[in-house]
Parts: sequence; structure tokens; C-alpha cells
Amino acid sequence: MELLNSILSWVMKKRIHQIELFMKYPHEVQNELLEDLIKKSSKTEYGKEFGFSTIENYEHFKSKVPIVNYEQLFPYIERLMKGEQNVLWPSEIRWFAKSSGTTNARSKFIPVSQEALDDCHYKGGKDLLSIYFNNYPDAKMFSGKGLVIGGSHQINQFDENSNSYYGDVSAVLLKNLPWWAQMVRTPSLDIALMDEWEEKIDKMVEITSNENVTNISGVPTWMIVLIEKMLERNNASNILEIWPNLEVFFHGAVSFTPYEDLFKKLIPSPKMRYMETYNASEGFFGIQDQTDSKDMLLMLDYGIFYEFVPFSELDSDNPKTLTLDEVEVGKNYAIIITTNAGLWRYRIGDTVTFTSVDPFRIKISGRTKHFINAFGEELIIDNAEVAIAEACKRTNATIDNFTAGPMYLDEGKKGGHEWIIEFSNQPDDLERFSKLLDEKLREVNSDYDAKRYKDIALQAPIIHVAPEGTFYNWMKARGKLGGQHKVPRLANNREYLDQLIEYKSHSS
Repeated sequence: MELLNSILSWVMKKRIHQIELFMKYPHEVQNELLEDLIKKSSKTEYGKEFGFSTIENYEHFKSKVPIVNYEQLFPYIERLMKGEQNVLWPSEIRWFAKSSGTTNARSKFIPVSQEALDDCHYKGGKDLLSIYFNNYPDAKMFSGKGLVIGGSHQINQFDENSNSYYGDVSAVLLKNLPWWAQMVRTPSLDIALMDEWEEKIDKMVEITSNENVTNISGVPTWMIVLIEKMLERNNASNILEIWPNLEVFFHGAVSFTPYEDLFKKLIPSPKMRYMETYNASEGFFGIQDQTDSKDMLLMLDYGIFYEFVPFSELDSDNPKTLTLDEVEVGKNYAIIITTNAGLWRYRIGDTVTFTSVDPFRIKISGRTKHFINAFGEELIIDNAEVAIAEACKRTNATIDNFTAGPMYLDEGKKGGHEWIIEFSNQPDDLERFSKLLDEKLREVNSDYDAKRYKDIALQAPIIHVAPEGTFYNWMKARGKLGGQHKVPRLANNREYLDQLIEYKSHSS
């Protein structure tokens, strides 16, 4: 394993030069990529329908090819799932990344081409390691094994004659990993890809308790569940008693900020490292490349062409789109992608803020459908997570989960926001916690601050404390445990909030 660690770490570092090239020439790389995608797909059904063969530049592309959401693209995806090929992309597509989302119970099936696997998802995974070894030359992660909390996969039941498969994106990646990557991971695929979440966690705990785990990857919320089960089974006070050589957690899908303090308690090592990634069903987009900042480098040579819609244009039927040379630091944008799996000007539903444009670094600010704007306050997920982290820090609290929604104006009542929060460590003063949360929201969001002025439009937030296990059991009842499922943080309606408050009252 020591020899393998040395060889692989050397190979990973060789990629750094190529990363530096796209950082230096971002626009040239993106323009060349778009030209290549259009040329390769000109004879697909989609390419013929929208005249790809006549497209000469980006402005032409923008005028001929519509921006689409999943529902608009689904008729083409449905044909792929039934076995038809050359619909959206010229090469054969047999795999689909299943995503249920958090605003719609209906599953989404995102096509995954071989190019998307090799040149996007796996390239992203290798680049993550390249950057890690470049930043930490003394890293020893390949001297042991990596544990990944993945999803599940199964034969596609969409059509009994179809030779295609679907699963969570993590499951699709695990199933198609090269042999050398399988050698350095745990547990075995039959356990990692189990469909029954709770049984899978129990099996993972049983098997990996005796492994030399040096690195872990997954969604922070579900990794906490695994670690806490591991501690319980082994009667340990922290995870280093079981995995003494654990050195890094590669995480993504939800913000790490609210969970940082909890992880430091579960993994009390000053040498423990954390790296954020932005890897979705639709593609691998960003990697944290600096040791002193959580911002992520936007990866520009993965077969993905990027466009951005200003937040103010989200509801427009024909929104203005910007390319990288037009974006500004500090502004909120929805992402539009064109990919090497046949997603053409596709809305992925995420919003980002640029923290730098030389090179292009981003942070995820929320979801296009996950915000509260019932009173013109435009509260986004990033605001909520920054504020809740600050309130936790100043009241010695740590959280497991939270969500929030609006309290609508009623006769004799003012509007406001209602929160339901599950703490792993209760705040030393809940009233002060609420006050600090409100103050931080006012500090980071001027629209919220204006509406809170003298309680004219918004009253102070109301907080409900949820009993231990509330969010886990609620997600279980909805069939959304594990994998890529995430607790919805904010909603512009009371759907999730009312469900959780009712669930809390029955659990109390």
C-alpha cells in the first residue's frame, strides 16, 4: 500500500499543470469546448431539430437552442430509456443518474454517457486527489482505504426490453469504477450498493470497523449517521479510536458550515482535513482548491459549457444568459449547462455566487426553488446557513438538521419566518440563539433587514426545537433516506414545515 500511495500520488500531481492552463485561459477553453459539443452532436435527433450544423458561434447557439428544464427534456430522455440512441448525444447511453430532488417527488433520470463518466465525473474524482496531494504532499490516504456512502442501483424497469440501468449518481460511479480504484475502497460493492438504507449502514459499520480507513466521502448529514452508528457499535468516544489514520473527508451536496463543529467533535484531530466538492447527477462542477478557503474552483475542461442567469431573471420566460466573461463577483446566478451527455442549455436548479473571476471560483448559494420570498426578503440558503452557524457558535450549540418557511400575514398578525431545528447540543439560551440568528440574517441580507425594520413587515423568527431523530424519521417516512437525498432547507411555502411540525408533535 505504501508503494501504491507513492505511485498514485505522483500520477495525480501531473494533472496540476493542465488545471493551471484552464485557469489561465478559461474563455478559450470554454469556447473550444462548446464548438466541439455542437459539432459532435450535429447529427443527433436534437441536433437536427435545432440546426446544430448551422451554428457558428455562441450568439447563434443562444438564439437557436432553447433553455430547458427536466420536464421539457424528458420526452427525449424517455426515448433513450426505451433503448433508442443518437437522440441527445451520439455515443451509446446505457446509464441514468436517478435524482428525486427535494421539491418534486417525481424521479429524474439524467443520462450519463461514457464521455461524462470518463471526462467529467471520474476526471473530477482524480482532480480532487491531484489537488489534495498538491496541497498536502505528506498525505498518506492511499496507505489505507476510502469509505464512500453511495446510493443504490438496479436494472431499469422503465422498459423490460431495455438494456439500461439507473441509480443514484454515486452508485453509477461506484459500479463503473476502474479496477485500481476498487482496490482502495471499502466496503464491497454488494454492500455499498444495497438499496435498503438502514441495513446498508449496519453492514458498513460491521465491515469497516476492522478496516484501515484513511479517507471518507459523502454527504455530511448521512456521514454523521454512519459515524454515530460506528461509535455506538464500538463503544468509542470518537472515530479516531476506530480509524486512527483517518486524514480527510471529501464532502458535498449540502453546506458543511452548519456541521463543522459537530465533525470536529466526532473527529478530534487538528490534522484532519476537509475538502468540498460540487458533484451532481448532471456533472462534476467544482473542487475546493485552497487550504484556507472553502470556495471551489470551477472546473472548465470536463465537457461542460457554462451559462449563468442573473437571479433577477429567474422567472423570465426568456431569461438573459451570461458567459464567464460577463459574470461579477458577489452576485447570485442560476446555472445553465450544456454537457457531453446531451444536456443542452439545461437548468440544473442550483444557484451560485462567484467569489473570484481570476480564476473562477464559486460557492453554492442555494436552489432556484429553495428560498423564502413571501414578503420580498429574498432569503437564500446561504444566508440561512451562515446565520445558523453564527448562532450555534455563540450559544455553544451544534445542529443535526433544520428547515424554515414563511408565516403568512393574517388578520391581526404580522408575517415572519418559522424554523424547526434539531440540535445535537442544545443552545445554552434558546432565546439568545433566536436573537443572534435574526441579527445575522439582517447583517447578511439587506432585503430581510429592511422588512424586519421595527417589525413593520416581518416579526422576529419563531423557532421550534425538534426531538432527536425527528428529521431522520421524517425522511424515512418519505422514502428519502441516504444516497443523494437532502433535507430541504428553505421553502417559499409551508409544505415541509407543516409536515415536520406535525411529525414533531406526534413524536413528542
